[in-house]
Amino acid sequence: MITRMVPRLLKHICLRFVTNLFPAPHMPPSLTDALAEPAALTPPVPVGQRFRGRLNYDRAKCIGCRLCLRVCPANATDYIPEEKKILIHNDRCCFCAQCTEICPVKCLTMSGDCMISSYARKESVVTDTGPVQTDVKA
Repeated sequence: MITRMVPRLLKHICLRFVTNLFPAPHMPPSLTDALAEPAALTPPVPVGQRFRGRLNYDRAKCIGCRLCLRVCPANATDYIPEEKKILIHNDRCCFCAQCTEICPVKCLTMSGDCMISSYARKESVVTDTGPVQTDVKA
């Protein structure tokens, strides 16, 4: 029985993978060495054009419309009423890129950064990253 799913399945078998593998060959033999110098653990990994990494926020471009707050399924953005700007919590973000698509002035963009975890939660809060290059698109 041929269903609508069979042609779609055959199409996806021929497509390239979008997922990047973790650079395991660069892992040092000792975990202590890896924790002492985490930058040596992960050299820059090339990412595709549609990669969704950490959110960048250009505060100067933001008009305070709050559309990003309405579409965010993870509640990763907070509004600061005194400044009429937003605050982004990358630790809550699910990297769906809905906020970047709905932003009328394109002050939110997805970066190519993939290793963004840290032990300090305040490090993942973004208030401004400045003007960013638009070479990576969601």
